[in-house]
Amino acid sequence: MKHNFNQLRLSSVCRSFTNAEGQQVAALKGLDLTIQRGEFIALLGPSGCGKSTALNCIAGLTPLTGGGIWLDDTRIDVLAPERRGFGMVFQNYALFPHMTVLENVGFGLKMRGLPKSEIVQRARAALTLVQLVGHENKLPGQLSGGQQQRVAIARAIVIEPPVILMDEPLSNLDTKLRIEMRAEIRRIHSQLDRATIYVTHDQDEALSMADRIVVMREGVVQQVASPKEVYGRPNNLHVARFMGYRNVAQFQVGTVQGGRAELSANGIALTGTTVGALDSAAAQVAMRPEDFEACAPGTVNGFSVDIETVEYGGRDSLIRVKSAFGQLYARLPGEFDVGQRVCLRIAPERALVYAQEAA
Repeated sequence: MKHNFNQLRLSSVCRSFTNAEGQQVAALKGLDLTIQRGEFIALLGPSGCGKSTALNCIAGLTPLTGGGIWLDDTRIDVLAPERRGFGMVFQNYALFPHMTVLENVGFGLKMRGLPKSEIVQRARAALTLVQLVGHENKLPGQLSGGQQQRVAIARAIVIEPPVILMDEPLSNLDTKLRIEMRAEIRRIHSQLDRATIYVTHDQDEALSMADRIVVMREGVVQQVASPKEVYGRPNNLHVARFMGYRNVAQFQVGTVQGGRAELSANGIALTGTTVGALDSAAAQVAMRPEDFEACAPGTVNGFSVDIETVEYGGRDSLIRVKSAFGQLYARLPGEFDVGQRVCLRIAPERALVYAQEAA
């Protein structure tokens, strides 16, 4: 498979399976996506949304039941996994415990029948890229989790693949290592000039690493956009909830003009920003806990609440409050007490107004 490619294209990719009751169940429904060379794409969503199925279909580990996959003009979904030439990094590292680091990294090259001298040279170059020089002769069991993950990445990139596939590679690491490895993976990606497709359920990983995020739900793509757009303007309420808009409240819609909606609920008036068309007098408003701020009573877009619970977090506190339009969560700097009455404000551009969900 050629490495100097321009794009990977998925067209109406479907994958279904038969469940225990003999019924056909769709794990992936008509996925359309074009990935350019050099792009970092994150497939994001909760467990069971189809993201790993999509990755396995691209890798050839799971056959398609509809659609096709092309690398430029070459259709690859009809090829065996080894003929696609993709590099893959698994969640559990999948290293050979009896092989040294250098042998693990060079294994793919050995299977391709390359001369030993070239295998060693390229394996050492890959270890240099992942900053593991000096660990060549160690066994995987002598390495930390982060180092083992670097070995797995080196093994994936040493074959010089057109596309690198990563299936939740950081989920087994602690928080500090995950943050460090995010930067390392992004650095390695930027040096390789290859496409990377990265599966994760972690919003922070996707936001910090990807050029574009593909948000999925029940096998269907909900939104494909830049991290900034997915974070700040989710396509629908499902994406909004998944991206941290923990508060969803129902309001009545008054006037709508220039993308702003005047809203009311039990005597509380708010101005919000519409996302899509509003087809009824009722709408649902999504608000992030961290987008609230304390304010003085009577402030525009402000309302009074009573604190029900407090979770102290050091710099700030997560408070659950009772408002005139339901229970809300807000994250504010400082310390608070249960039973305390405070006034909260949210900027109109941070209160996103969606059409009422069907019952």
